[in-house]
Amino acid sequence: MTFSFRPTHEDPYLAGLVDRLRDYLDGELADYERDRGITRESRLTRADLEPVWRRSRELGFYGIHLPEEYGGQALSNVRLAALKEEIGACGRVLGHSVLGDMGGPLRAGDILKHATQHQLTTYLLPLVRGERACCFSLTEAEAGSDVRSMTTTAVKDGDGYRLTGHKVFSSAGPFADFSIVVARTAGTEDSFSAFLVDLDSPGCSVVEGATPMSGEHIESDIILSDCRVPAANLLGEEGQGLKIALGRVTSNRLLHCPTAIGAARRALQLTRDRALTRTAAGGRPLMALQSIQHKLADMATDLYAARSMTYAALVALDSGADVRAEAFMCKLFVAESAFRILDQAVQIHGKDGLTQGNEIEYLFRKMRMFRVLTGTSEIQRNGIAKSLVTLV
Repeated sequence: MTFSFRPTHEDPYLAGLVDRLRDYLDGELADYERDRGITRESRLTRADLEPVWRRSRELGFYGIHLPEEYGGQALSNVRLAALKEEIGACGRVLGHSVLGDMGGPLRAGDILKHATQHQLTTYLLPLVRGERACCFSLTEAEAGSDVRSMTTTAVKDGDGYRLTGHKVFSSAGPFADFSIVVARTAGTEDSFSAFLVDLDSPGCSVVEGATPMSGEHIESDIILSDCRVPAANLLGEEGQGLKIALGRVTSNRLLHCPTAIGAARRALQLTRDRALTRTAAGGRPLMALQSIQHKLADMATDLYAARSMTYAALVALDSGADVRAEAFMCKLFVAESAFRILDQAVQIHGKDGLTQGNEIEYLFRKMRMFRVLTGTSEIQRNGIAKSLVTLV
């Protein structure tokens, strides 16, 4: 794998997909955002998003990872990762909606295989078609990394359940139709179940969530107060909630990395371009200064290492290998490397890198979040250390 700001792919099929995706992101989608005045701070609505879902579906990108029976192309993890990297590198505000990561098929995760025919027909197939949107409600104010400390409960009630609790950081909540809610089974210490909850149900309230440091308005709190959910909306069996919610943990952990790699790639290119065109004190370009050259060299090396190890792990995953330790390592290294790259990018951009509205400033905040989201760096180190104990 060679180093490039616009990677090429030896796989002809993947190369074609990447080219078509770049054309859409840089052309039609960029025009759409500009025409509607969409920025990273915009409060996105269904009216903003549904045209992107439909168009991305028409182009074959929305849910492209799914099996062919659901309208996808059954992409390998490596191919999906390459597309996610391009999303991260494109700079588009609505890039997260092209593959269905924000409220769409990627957000729903691996629940299709747990769904009944009723659940497929009513919830998941409309989701795949871009007709409905979902959010995922697992995290609580006092239950982040330790999800087993959640207090949301599900009480059996005749032929259904009554859910009570308060979920936070439900991404895509502001424009979702339903949520995948994980709750503790009442009367148990360690049994959790997953439910499909219509967000307009009596006893369910969707309120504006905390605004993350990225400044995006994409989070909601889901408040459940004796909210009745029919038994038909139980995903899988009782007690399978965490297994369903955290299913494919290893692949999901790995597949979060390419988006961050793409963001770091864009930051490095923007910083390189600035160093070539910005004049330093004394009238010389920034790139003529050895101190700037060395910063860029370190940034490029971090990016190459992060990208190489991630795709190596994805190749092994596609071959059927057990890559749990490698997934922990990749999430740790990518998160820390991407943040180092953005920290240096801010430094080289100077006051512009500190100014809200500048893309580098936004990416810095976004990469700082990645060191916490989807498992903190400390959690990744715990997993790596545990794997070493049994390593042959």
